[in-house]
Amino acid sequence: MKIDLLTTGTDRLALLETFVRIVEAGSLSAAAAQMGSTQPTVSRRLQILERSLGVRLLQRSTHAMKLTEDGARCYERGKELIAGWQILESDVRGASDEPTGLLRVVAPHAFGQQQLVGPLAEYLRRYPGMAVEWLLHDRMPDFVAEGVDCAIRVGDVHDPSVVALRLGEVPRIVVAAPSLLGGAPLPERPAELAGLPWLALNIFYRDTVELTHAATGETESFPIRPRLSTDSLHALRGAAVMGLGVGIASGWALVEDLAEGRLLHLAPRWQAPPVPVHLVYPPTRFQPARLRRFIEIMRATVPQAVGRMPV
Repeated sequence: MKIDLLTTGTDRLALLETFVRIVEAGSLSAAAAQMGSTQPTVSRRLQILERSLGVRLLQRSTHAMKLTEDGARCYERGKELIAGWQILESDVRGASDEPTGLLRVVAPHAFGQQQLVGPLAEYLRRYPGMAVEWLLHDRMPDFVAEGVDCAIRVGDVHDPSVVALRLGEVPRIVVAAPSLLGGAPLPERPAELAGLPWLALNIFYRDTVELTHAATGETESFPIRPRLSTDSLHALRGAAVMGLGVGIASGWALVEDLAEGRLLHLAPRWQAPPVPVHLVYPPTRFQPARLRRFIEIMRATVPQAVGRMPV
């Protein structure tokens, strides 16, 4: 039976895009979720593509899905055709093309709730045709399987399979509640901090603290035995406010507590090593306008959002 694709409302490129998404997502249901569609619709598009090509592309069972030999060739050529079409669109529209559609971004939980909302709002204001799915968690996503366009990561990125653009760095300082000092003078040097009870943000430091003098570059380090070790910035800040120990945290997260006297900046001339902020995405020959414009705005706005030190 001959299928007239024009009467189906789905062109060949859209069918190829659906097929590629199925392969990369690992299942029809996952592809449907990423595309904002339904499994029956995705299945129907796959069937139309298979019938139009006259070959079986996928072997499916109850628990598994496998590319056929024809399917593997179609997948590789399909990706090339889709990328070529996207490049053509970009060239024809020019550098000023207005992005539309959905951008899926993963951001760190604490950071994404506060400091990155301003840059995100700027993106949405500038490009009214865009919508953003803002996913907050601290792990590196599987970009293909989860349908994620990019991620913002705080800390070093060691994965060689992704592109990591450095956006800026976050200053980190030593703080404690006034009650922890019990009226003693404010510590001025790292040696005076070593004997105090400590809290550890274990994604950045666990049993050793290293501080650098802001003016001279002098570095000092000392061991700690944390009373509390956590991977949550908010938990560490809360524990510090309650007087449980000394902690090192990002300057942006401490502004209100310092201003209102809930926390004190200890050894104020000394800082912990700043933490880099990266925008990470999978390598591709073509960068869609929605991602290209997002990167531009993040590079322009994030340094100011993350680099400010508390006064």
